[in-house]
Amino acid sequence: MRFIGIDYGTKRVGVAVSDEEGKIAFPHVVLANDENLVTALAALCRERGVSEIVVGDSRDFAGEPNKITAHVKKFTKEIVDATGLPVHSEPEFWSSAQAERWQGKTEKLDASAAAIILQSFLDRNC
Repeated sequence: MRFIGIDYGTKRVGVAVSDEEGKIAFPHVVLANDENLVTALAALCRERGVSEIVVGDSRDFAGEPNKITAHVKKFTKEIVDATGLPVHSEPEFWSSAQAERWQGKTEKLDASAAAIILQSFLDRNC
């Protein structure tokens, strides 16, 4: 069972892909958050044989919804409608900061953050 993980941002969206067994997450790509985003993600799901999607759940320090939470909910509905796949929510608190600490600030930072989100989900659920 293959998964993709998504670190949603208003400008860029990091994407990670798991191995076929759904055990290990790998950074894959960073996509622009534009009108082609959902179509590109749906195509990636088909190409990679993805069974389920994991989207980072963005919250503030108190665990309450923040300024991006509504965007993530809207995006999640769009990706469900486009793919028909199950979508899971996974806390993404500090995933970008953790990725930057491990690798430095690179163009793949958001994909690495997506891999951290996805790996967290896989470790707890698979």
